[in-house]
Amino acid sequence: MERLSILLVDDEAGIRESLASILQDEGHRVHAVESGEACLAFLEESTCDVVLLDIWLPGMDGMEALEKIRRLNHPPTVIMISGHGNIETAVRATKMGAYDFIEKPLSIEKTLLTLKHAAEELRLSHQNRALREKIESQYRIVGDSVPMKALRQQIAVAAPTVGRVLIYGESGTGKELVARALHQAGPRADQPFVEVNCAAIPEELIESELFGHLKGSFTGALEDKTGKFEQADGGTLFLDEIGDMSLRTQSKVLRVIEEQRFSPIGSNGSRMVDVRIVAATNKNLEEEIQKGNFREDLFFRLNVIPFYVPSLREHPEDIAELAEFFLREFTQAYGRRPKRLSAHTLEALRNYRWPGNVRELRNLIERMVIMVPGDQIEQRHLPAVLLHAPKSEAGTRKFLAADSTLYAARAAYERDYIMRKLEENHGNVSRTAEALGLERTHLHRKMKTLGISPAE
Repeated sequence: MERLSILLVDDEAGIRESLASILQDEGHRVHAVESGEACLAFLEESTCDVVLLDIWLPGMDGMEALEKIRRLNHPPTVIMISGHGNIETAVRATKMGAYDFIEKPLSIEKTLLTLKHAAEELRLSHQNRALREKIESQYRIVGDSVPMKALRQQIAVAAPTVGRVLIYGESGTGKELVARALHQAGPRADQPFVEVNCAAIPEELIESELFGHLKGSFTGALEDKTGKFEQADGGTLFLDEIGDMSLRTQSKVLRVIEEQRFSPIGSNGSRMVDVRIVAATNKNLEEEIQKGNFREDLFFRLNVIPFYVPSLREHPEDIAELAEFFLREFTQAYGRRPKRLSAHTLEALRNYRWPGNVRELRNLIERMVIMVPGDQIEQRHLPAVLLHAPKSEAGTRKFLAADSTLYAARAAYERDYIMRKLEENHGNVSRTAEALGLERTHLHRKMKTLGISPAE
């Protein structure tokens, strides 16, 4: 049995001495006091795992002491003991938060067995708390920039509700992170969080994935399957890349949202479901509606609380903190010595535009932790694309601080904007010219004037 720290509270000196001796022989650490007041005074100064609390005490009785113990920030497990116990008292103590109730004269075997069960429950509770803290750390939203502070504030406001949320943002910005943060901070945190990547599932399989199916309902259905809606019942269903869902599936999802019921493939009956929907997309859904690719009624159902996750280019001041966070994460995960980034490395990270956003930064730091043998990551360790890339908006601002004439400001903005469009079009000058509304030859002249080479 796990060794416990026990506080024994009984006004009879003989019981305190004999029971404390037995528990110490079992390897437990025991402190004994004679009253409820002494019990609370001890807990104000120290902590323990279990309190063995007599009900009949002089002054403050055990029931009153139990009530006060349960109000503590991290209350210990309380086991009530009494020579005048009855069913009503035991039920009342349990409702007030007592773990168990033991009658006097105490059976040593029963007392030790109860402590054994309490120790196991404590172990599971500590394990669960550690796992929760690990999950919270893993899905922590890092950054103290204005956009990230605003995002966390928006999450704090929306999380306690059950309103549907639609998260916008480029790929790699952390839309799933926001969805999980909404779930963890809400009233359904202890219920399932189920994710569906709508872009990764083939069209012929997505209905089965969402709604489940019965055995034999189609070729290959060798057994019953529970769908994601049913798995998320009582919790949160995260529909990632909702803009890639087919119109046929959209109509069925809309029906589930409206009716809170669905039918597995092959079933004639329907099943009720209580799910909070959080969806995400890297597309402009209003444009997709105009093109006929997305249902307008589903858009309005999903877009109750819109969220926007900024690209890393919009909060470059968070790059250093994010990089340090990922360094700690991966050095611990791979059992490596702590590493640090040199000043020149950080400068290169800040000046890069990060088309893959936070995901790209995270992948880079993981690669550096694995591949760099020393304790410091130097600029020479970075891939060439970072060292020769055009500067980000942060670099543009730095340039403007040194030369802030109107001509310089306009040239810096034009250069950065054209570089962004070139990147979006994978360096294709013709497509970039079309996106900018320029003739191809005009764009070539502009690039030459601004010092942009096609290779860049």
